[in-house]
Amino acid sequence: MTEQRVSDPVVLSIAGFDPSGGAGIIADVRTFVHFKVGSAAAITSLTFQNSRESFGAIHETARSLRAQVLPIVAEHQIAAVKIGLLPTSELVLEVARLMTESVLPAPVIDPVTRSTSGYDLVEPDVLETLVSELMPLARLITPNISEAEAITGLRITDEKEMRVAAARLRELGARAALIKGGHLSSHASGPIDLLDDDGHVTVFHGEWIAGQNLRGTGCMLSSAIAAGLAHDKSLEESVRAAKSFVADAIRQAQD
Repeated sequence: MTEQRVSDPVVLSIAGFDPSGGAGIIADVRTFVHFKVGSAAAITSLTFQNSRESFGAIHETARSLRAQVLPIVAEHQIAAVKIGLLPTSELVLEVARLMTESVLPAPVIDPVTRSTSGYDLVEPDVLETLVSELMPLARLITPNISEAEAITGLRITDEKEMRVAAARLRELGARAALIKGGHLSSHASGPIDLLDDDGHVTVFHGEWIAGQNLRGTGCMLSSAIAAGLAHDKSLEESVRAAKSFVADAIRQAQD
């Protein structure tokens, strides 16, 4: 792993730990290294999984999460925060408290609810707590189609409905929303992602890459965006660079 330089901005990941290395904090740290930012991390959940299946998890408590974060923020000036898996409302509330009590920048939130293999990772009341307590603190939220539907209660089948849902996510408190449309079958010409940043909408067009789905792409995307923000890039620039990074990772995985 590349040695961190003193001058590198530090990005904090608050997320789950995937022992197989495909997603979660390990994927976040690999991404941070690629974008030349320092890595710090606090684990919310120890998951039991491999590349094919999830078997369960043991979740951290609010106390243990706080005990991880406080020494980090005492030593480092955190340039950006990425938040991933928050499996319980207790942890959502604790992260919100940490964000408001500490000198931490508005986070990039990847609202993870299910594993790639279809395992439910969060308790039923988590999204409601996330919307009420954490989304108002967010710089960006990065749901996929199903996550955006679950949060907003809206059906999303095309770009027009993505625009409506993104606006709704901002109404719920997030300063910006990036809806990932990779599972939107209506765009046969290629996947689209839609960014609504304080009312300014940008549509990113991609390409379908043949082969098996790569695990952890959502983790990589949100972490790469946070790394771009840590380097003082605009949100649009950060999203564009993050999408290019993830697309390259998918291509390499098919080789």
